[in-house]
Amino acid sequence: MNTLLHALFAERELDLDTLCRLADVDLAWMDTHASLLHPAASDAWLLARVRRLVWLEREFDAVPELAALVVDLEEELRRLRGG
Repeated sequence: MNTLLHALFAERELDLDTLCRLADVDLAWMDTHASLLHPAASDAWLLARVRRLVWLEREFDAVPELAALVVDLEEELRRLRGG
């Protein structure tokens, strides 16, 4: 497990294995996507983000960075709309 992924799951209630199971990804996926996640995020936010990234990658054959950009833009729109 890379250092960033280890830091992301330090002191969380949601452990890495559970997140992988809930998001239907393997550890290798999490390892390659660790830089697209945010260590300070809540467990619920992290799970939602991972699920959305997975969906975008699978449904649109999006590269990880593009999927992350789309999710970032969706989150910013939600924030600007006050929701």
